[in-house]
Amino acid sequence: MKRGFWLISGIAIGLVAARRLSENPKAQAVVDDAARRAKEFGNAVAEGFKEREAEISAAPKKAATTRKPAARKPAVKRPAAKKPVAKKN
Repeated sequence: MKRGFWLISGIAIGLVAARRLSENPKAQAVVDDAARRAKEFGNAVAEGFKEREAEISAAPKKAATTRKPAARKPAVKRPAAKKPVAKKN
């Protein structure tokens, strides 16, 4: 019941906000500017991610070749499991 109320309230608020934005050109300009800045920021983050990924993939992998293989520990012997005893009637 509460979720339905909040869903309907959110839809109503969204409709009212969209209607007011369409009537007010100044508010529409502010929203457009904010959307443009958000896209620019997202593009800058994506570009930085791609550059860093290229740096990492181009870096030499010396550390992996100088490592010694890990020594294996001997297996631990565990006692054999007991078989269940069948009940006699």
